Amino acid sequence: MEERLLAWFVEHGRELPWRRTHDPYAILVSEVMLQQTQVARVVPRYLAWLERWATVEALASAPVAEVIREWQGLGYNRRAVNLHRAAQRIAADGWPDDLTALPGVGRYTADAVARFALDRPVLPQDTNVLRVLDRTQGEFGPASAHALMDLGATICLARIPRCAECPLADDCPARGSRYEPLRKQSRFEGSFRQRRARALTLVAERPRPHDELDSEAVEALENDGLVAVNSGLVSLPE
Repeated sequence: MEERLLAWFVEHGRELPWRRTHDPYAILVSEVMLQQTQVARVVPRYLAWLERWATVEALASAPVAEVIREWQGLGYNRRAVNLHRAAQRIAADGWPDDLTALPGVGRYTADAVARFALDRPVLPQDTNVLRVLDRTQGEFGPASAHALMDLGATICLARIPRCAECPLADDCPARGSRYEPLRKQSRFEGSFRQRRARALTLVAERPRPHDELDSEAVEALENDGLVAVNSGLVSLPE
C-alpha cells in the first residue's frame, strides 16, 4: 500500500515552496502559517515573509509591531506573536531538542519540523494524515508524510472521498463510504473574531484612543500580546 502511495505522489504531489527547503526556520514559518489557514492563501504570504525575514535571527530582531502588521490577513494573529517569540528563543539558545518547548508549537508542528527539516524518523499527523490512516488502516512510515498529506487534501476528502481516483482504494476497508457533514467553523461575519480583527486592523494603522475602539476586543487583544494600552491609547506592542 505504501509503495502505491509513493508512486502516486511522484505524479500527483503538490508543488509547494516550503517543500524545496530543509531550513528548519522556513519550515516552521510555513507550518505556523498553515495552522487554520488554507494553502492557497499561505503561499504568497510565506514567500513575502521569507523575503523580508530570511533567517530566524532576522525575525527575532524585528519589532513585534512589524511582525503583527506583516501577518495581517492570515487570521489568528496570536500565531504571529508566538512565532516571533519562538524566533527570539531560538536566536538566543538554539533549536531545542523538544520543539514543543517553543511558543505556539504543538505536537504536530514539532513533528513536521523534525521530519521535513531535521530528517528525524517521525510521521507528522495532521487532520488529513489521520483521516487516511483511519480509513485505510494501512501502515506508513515517515517517508510517506507528504504523500499522506496530499492524498488527504485532494482525494481522501472529509465528507465525500474520491475513491475512484485513490491509489489505495483496492485495499481500503472504507472505500465507497459516505460521511456525515462536518461541523463547520462558526461564521466569521458578526463574530467576536471579526470584532478582534477589526480592532487590530485599526490599531495597526495608527494608535487609537481606547474609547474609540471595541473595549472587549481590545482587552482580548491585550491579553494575547497583540496590543498595548497606555494612558488610554491603544497601540501595537513595541
